[in-house]
Amino acid sequence: MPRIDTRIASDFLSRCFAPAETIALVLRREKAQQRIIPLERVLAPRYLGWLAHENGTGANIYVAANPLRSGSRKRTKENIVSVRHLYIDIDSDGDTRLAALRASNDVPAPTVILSTSPGKYQVLWHVDGFERQETTLKLLVLAFGGDPACTDCNRVLRLPGFLNCKYDPAHLVTVEYLCDSIWNPGDFWLDIPAAETILFRHDNGGRKPPQKHTHSEQDWAWVTHELASGKDAAKLTRLLTSRRSDKPNPLYYAQRTVDVASARLWLIEGIRLDDVITMLESRRRFEIPAALCSARAREIAATAQRMIARRKFA
Repeated sequence: MPRIDTRIASDFLSRCFAPAETIALVLRREKAQQRIIPLERVLAPRYLGWLAHENGTGANIYVAANPLRSGSRKRTKENIVSVRHLYIDIDSDGDTRLAALRASNDVPAPTVILSTSPGKYQVLWHVDGFERQETTLKLLVLAFGGDPACTDCNRVLRLPGFLNCKYDPAHLVTVEYLCDSIWNPGDFWLDIPAAETILFRHDNGGRKPPQKHTHSEQDWAWVTHELASGKDAAKLTRLLTSRRSDKPNPLYYAQRTVDVASARLWLIEGIRLDDVITMLESRRRFEIPAALCSARAREIAATAQRMIARRKFA
């Protein structure tokens, strides 16, 4: 069995939280017990030793992704004092989806990648300035195929250095640090088109959409109609680029909107997923570096596939 390493856990917590902050730990066997505690107390060798003992006897160890207000007794959304991390839980087809995420221009470089078990990952970005965190978490799930249940601001994540006891033998949760940057909302270009926006309305109780559609929804409807009418994708990309000069990267926005809409239409028409990926690669092979083009095509095709599936079950 792999060995527990509390130094890894201590380093991770020290990077993720500031001194004197209050954090939430969860120890889960058949039942869960929660500890809301100052960071310094958790970092004490005796406390880490106690966590190691509990983990070694079968308790899974988790930590809340965001700090809590001082004096909190519960890990509720209202007690989250600040949004410190965005995150996505990739629990199926993990290596492919992680490669697509790392190749994507939609999101900046992750701060941390946790390997929670073979082929399963939790990806974190250290952020500041997010007021609507949960909306962004849902967009990340739609874009990269993460677990849709993991989109709450009070979500807990596995603590690296400890064992994932769901497996026999247990799996050591490892961590990879990719960058030290602190990202803000402008670094995430998750401007999902209208169809995906509508899906969120279903998630929010099925409220009727407003009479006035957003610019992105109008773009989506227009592009989808034009493609279905046989219009040339290259011309549509150029037109949309010129129409949306307000975007941080108009060309990227136009390419993505046209390609997601194309992939969705092709899949609805019954074209195989592998062929859709090949068609997307062929379309952009002279515009996008080869190393990125393949991963991008796979991610876009998978996004279109999920849009269709979610619409069926909405």
